[in-house]
Amino acid sequence: MDFEFSSEQQILKDSVDRLIADRYDQKARGAIINSKTGWSPEIWSTLAELGFLALPFSEADGGVGGGPVEQMITLEAFGTGLLVEPYLATVVLGGGAVALAGSAEQRTEILSGICNGTRLLAFAHGERLSRYRLSQVETTARRVGDGWVLDGEKTTVIHGGEADTLVVSARSNGNSDEELGLSLFLVPSNAEGVVRHAYPTFDGMRGADINFQSVSVPRAALLGVVDRAYGTIEQVTELGIAAVSAEAVGAMQAALDITVEYLKTRNQFGRPIGDFQVLQHRAADMYIAVEGARSIAIYAAMMVHDPDPEERHRAMSTAKAQIGTSARTVGQSGVQMHGGIGITEEYAIGQYFKRLTMIERQFGDTDHHMAQLAAMGAELEV
Repeated sequence: MDFEFSSEQQILKDSVDRLIADRYDQKARGAIINSKTGWSPEIWSTLAELGFLALPFSEADGGVGGGPVEQMITLEAFGTGLLVEPYLATVVLGGGAVALAGSAEQRTEILSGICNGTRLLAFAHGERLSRYRLSQVETTARRVGDGWVLDGEKTTVIHGGEADTLVVSARSNGNSDEELGLSLFLVPSNAEGVVRHAYPTFDGMRGADINFQSVSVPRAALLGVVDRAYGTIEQVTELGIAAVSAEAVGAMQAALDITVEYLKTRNQFGRPIGDFQVLQHRAADMYIAVEGARSIAIYAAMMVHDPDPEERHRAMSTAKAQIGTSARTVGQSGVQMHGGIGITEEYAIGQYFKRLTMIERQFGDTDHHMAQLAAMGAELEV
C-alpha cells in the first residue's frame, strides 16, 4: 500500500505545520490557556480562513471535500502544537454528527457556520453512569405537543461551555441501556433550562457538565430518525477515535524530539546523559512506540468510513488500544528521562504527557478496547 502523500496533501501538511510553528509555540499556548476564554478566537478565525474548519465536509455542504488522510494530517499537526481550540468538539464530533444524520436544511445551516468559523458545537453524550457504554443514556426526551422536552445531565462535554449549539443524545424510548430508543437533538446552549458548568481540564482543554431541566425544543431540532440514533453515536465516536489517534501521533513525535534533544544537551558525570546506553535503549523504545502509533493512526484513517460496521469497530478498537499503549510508553519515558523538571508546568514534556494521558482515556481506554477486541475474537471462534 502506498503511504506517500499526494502533492495536494503535502501542500496541506506544509501549511498546517507552518501555522503551528509560527503561531503556536509553548509560550503562546500558555497565554491562550490562561486567557478568559481558554482558547483563541484569532487562531480559530485563521483556521477558518485557511479552510481547515471546512476540511471534512462535502462541497455541497459548504466544505472542501477533504478525506480522512487530510484530516489525519491536520490533527497530527494540531497534536504537535497541543492545540486547545475546539476543533475536535466542533468539526469532528458535532459537525460529524450533523454531516452523518442531518437533513439538508440542518447541514446547510450548521455546517456552513462551522466552515466559516461562526458556529461552535459540542457533542453532549457522556453521563455519570455510562463509563464507555455508548447505549447507557438516562437523559430523557418526551414528546410534548409538536416538539420535545429534554431532562437529564451530561458530564465532561468537551468544550461544552463554549459551544453555541449542543448535539444532545437522549432516550426517547426503551430502557436506559438499550441501543434502540436513542435520539439526537440540536439544542441551543442558551435555551431556557440549559445550565452549564464549564471548567478547565488538566491537559489545557475545556470541559463542561450540562444540566437539561425541562428544555423545550421544536420538532426541527431532531437530528436524524427518532429512536435510531445509536448508529450515528457509534460513528461519531469512531470519528473521534481516528482524530485523537492522529493527534496523539503528533504529540508523541514532539515528545520524542524534545526528549532526544534533552539527552544530547543535559550533562551528568561530565558527559551528555544520552551517552548512557540504558537511556539510549529507552529512547529507542519511545521511537518504536511512535512508529507503531503512526502506522495504526493511518489504519484508523483508512477504516473510519468503512461501510462494514463490524470491520470498522474492530479497526477502531485496534487503533485505540495501540495508541493508548504507545502514549503511555512515550509519555512516561519522556518524563522519567527528564527527571524532576519533566513534571513542571513550565516544561513542555509534562504538557505532552498530560494530553497523551487524556487521549488514552477518551472514547474508551486501552483496557476497554482490549476487552472489546477479545469479545470480537470470541464471537469469531464461535
